[in-house]
Amino acid sequence: MKPYLVRTPRLLKALYNQGIWHIKEHANSIYLTFDDGPHPQVTPFVLDQLKTHQAKGTFFCIGKNVESYPEIFQRILDEGHAIGNHTFNHLNGWKTNNFQYFKNIRKASSLIPSNMFRPPYGRITYAQAAGIQKMFPHTKIIMWDVLSGDFDTQLSPQDCLTNVTRESRAGSIVVFHDSEKAFKRLEYTLPRFLNHCKEQGWNLKKLNL
Repeated sequence: MKPYLVRTPRLLKALYNQGIWHIKEHANSIYLTFDDGPHPQVTPFVLDQLKTHQAKGTFFCIGKNVESYPEIFQRILDEGHAIGNHTFNHLNGWKTNNFQYFKNIRKASSLIPSNMFRPPYGRITYAQAAGIQKMFPHTKIIMWDVLSGDFDTQLSPQDCLTNVTRESRAGSIVVFHDSEKAFKRLEYTLPRFLNHCKEQGWNLKKLNL
């Protein structure tokens, strides 16, 4: 049994209702999101695939990676994709005190101008969620309803593709990772999933909240 849920159950969405899990009002669209970049090899691959398929995505970036690869971050912006804050050091909110967590988000925000935030690992406390919305007005906490599992080194590329093709629905926010760890599965899955979305007649949009 996987130690994570591919499709987020309704009960979990209801319990953590401070986050946005899917987009109800756009019934014919899919929202692809990419966490943990930018990465010098993987992010350009993702951008090339999105460009080939005339798709837009949303990149939740780690501040230290933006600092290391500013030209790739700029390419994300130049090609019309959305960006979000994913902390400066990929912090797990459950294991980080609130002061350090907010300080780390603020440090990332100096490099990532966005009103969207995604907690690494999806792990954030109620107090942290409330604090973010108080300290960073208008910020939206973006979660997901489909997790590709591309970060799972025990998962085959074929099963990764099955995860997203089987569980995605119109309005889904789908998580991939533009990271070295995920690349074997991402490289196989992303172009095939983009084709699948087109076959389903779904628009591939960036988040614009």
